Amino acid sequence: MGLEKIYIICGVSGSGKTTIGKRLAELFNIPFYDADDFHPKTNIKKMSEGYPLNDEDRTPWLHKLAEEIKKWNSDRGAVLACSALKQKYRQVLQSIDAEYINWIFLDGNYDLISKRIQARENHFFKKELLTSQFNTLEKPEQGVIIDIDKSVEEIIHEIELKLKTQVSQLGLIGLGVMGKGLSKNILSKGFRLSVYNRQVEKKEVDIAKKFVTEQESQKVLGFDQLQPFVISIKRPRSILLMVNAGKSVDMVIEGLIPFLEKGDCLIDGGNSHFKDTIRRERLLSEIGIHFIGAGISGGEDGALRGPSIMPGGSEKGYELCGNFLETIAARDKNGNPCCSYIGIEGSGHYIKMVHNGIEYAEMQGIAELYHLLRFYVKKNPEQIADIFDSWRKKGKDSYLLEITADILRKKEEDGFLIDKILDKAGQKGTGGWSTEAALEIGMPLSTISESVMARNLSGIKSQRVKASEVYQLESSEILEDESMFLKDLEKAFLAASILNHHIGFELIKQASKEYNWDLNLSEIARVWTNGCIIRSDLMEHISALFKENNDTSLIMFPEFITIMKSNIDSLSKIVSIGLTSGCSLPVMSTAVNYFLTYTSAQSSANIIQAQRDYFGAHTYQRVDALLTEYFHTNWKD
Repeated sequence: MGLEKIYIICGVSGSGKTTIGKRLAELFNIPFYDADDFHPKTNIKKMSEGYPLNDEDRTPWLHKLAEEIKKWNSDRGAVLACSALKQKYRQVLQSIDAEYINWIFLDGNYDLISKRIQARENHFFKKELLTSQFNTLEKPEQGVIIDIDKSVEEIIHEIELKLKTQVSQLGLIGLGVMGKGLSKNILSKGFRLSVYNRQVEKKEVDIAKKFVTEQESQKVLGFDQLQPFVISIKRPRSILLMVNAGKSVDMVIEGLIPFLEKGDCLIDGGNSHFKDTIRRERLLSEIGIHFIGAGISGGEDGALRGPSIMPGGSEKGYELCGNFLETIAARDKNGNPCCSYIGIEGSGHYIKMVHNGIEYAEMQGIAELYHLLRFYVKKNPEQIADIFDSWRKKGKDSYLLEITADILRKKEEDGFLIDKILDKAGQKGTGGWSTEAALEIGMPLSTISESVMARNLSGIKSQRVKASEVYQLESSEILEDESMFLKDLEKAFLAASILNHHIGFELIKQASKEYNWDLNLSEIARVWTNGCIIRSDLMEHISALFKENNDTSLIMFPEFITIMKSNIDSLSKIVSIGLTSGCSLPVMSTAVNYFLTYTSAQSSANIIQAQRDYFGAHTYQRVDALLTEYFHTNWKD
């Protein structure tokens, strides 16, 4: 059994310690104890005769209570009513970790408490001793301090509210799919958590309260108002935002600001644009609030069991929240958290954006291979799943390949479920952001950009159906050697995947230079080895290689040079067969084109430069002149 909370209600006699203590014990469903019951008979006799206790009288009594507190802490917890008038008395009672004791001081003036004592019956404490208690009293500076000049119900409500300021170690806003999963993950790791969800009539009603009632843990508090939610979190606060990217994040931040204090930290765990993250961090830093933009990948299951987390922004902010994030993250093969401080500004969300871009292209590539196998080789979904599983056993395993095999085996009634799914792919925007970000810094993003365009093209279903009816294209390719085709297909899959990852990491490397982020590619790849959607055997190799050299391009490492040399012909062959058989292969063909251009000393770009100079006098450089020199030609003469 774990350690439980002890609530010590202190104050002079007549302040209401017993009444309030019993009510709190009922509220928390734990035992109530009155410290007076632990006095030795000599102390009780002395007080009943009108003589005040001295420190010699109190010492054994306080030590007895301290021992009892240890027992209660290891059992169910407890509420203890004890005067504890001096700081040194409270120090004796503090026999357990301060984290497990809540001090509640009932504060009232002499006249009010004197009237209360006069109204008592059958109590050994005499009014004459009250002056002595006030003279002895050293009001505590920490803990919950309550003015008792109000009703019992009001006192209990105020204590309950103020106690929450000491309960939660972390706050989370937004109980959607990811928010709920992460909340359960946080609670499973033993953290005390406060959750908040907005109230929207007929749409989102009592979401936080319902979540709390569904949990077995008693370490979670639910709120539908921001102020008590913020109050409930231990300072300096760490609050994780799991809301939709865009205006929603700004609205939540705006609502939080009035209740936050300098040194608090906000963590945006959604898919926000990295430039929005930079803007928000700068805005909040001006008022002393730390801000972290944390990319979180892994979907619903990853959120619950351990995602990959990519936090960037305030380094001091990460010092506050890093322990929480690293504890709930997935673990790599060495047991280290798949969470690491990425770098300054919006680098964390930038890395998540590129992650999603690589994810788009990997998904599209696998979909293209499925399409070839289904409609050219004429394999059924279950046979294709067997092929994918065989690749997984040969060092080409990935989460996306694994789930695709599962998808292809899923049946519904008389057929495969995959055949009943409409071929229109959705997207949330991060793939497109990657393309825009690459254009801004002049980087090619071939496979990733093409995968975004493929999704866009899939969306015009009605036009595609009409075009299909008009053209009625037929395959001119005949499969002659299925065994050889499948070997080439496996090689093509590996080559295209390597090129896609290379393209993604090239963008990261250039962004690191462009924005002065000093990113560690090996560490980024390591964070992606578990928990995230693009985890794979390949990612393990990439992390190890970048550890040797952070500046080398992926396909320029000797290991990958060897692999690409032995696999690129198969990729070219598969693309050729696919296109002549009528199967669209946008990512696979783009991967080949990228590689052929990347490895060509002479490209066709000299024609483009000449064209630009012809119609726009944009000038050009010459191979037989200095690179600092530019030329213009009158092309008609």
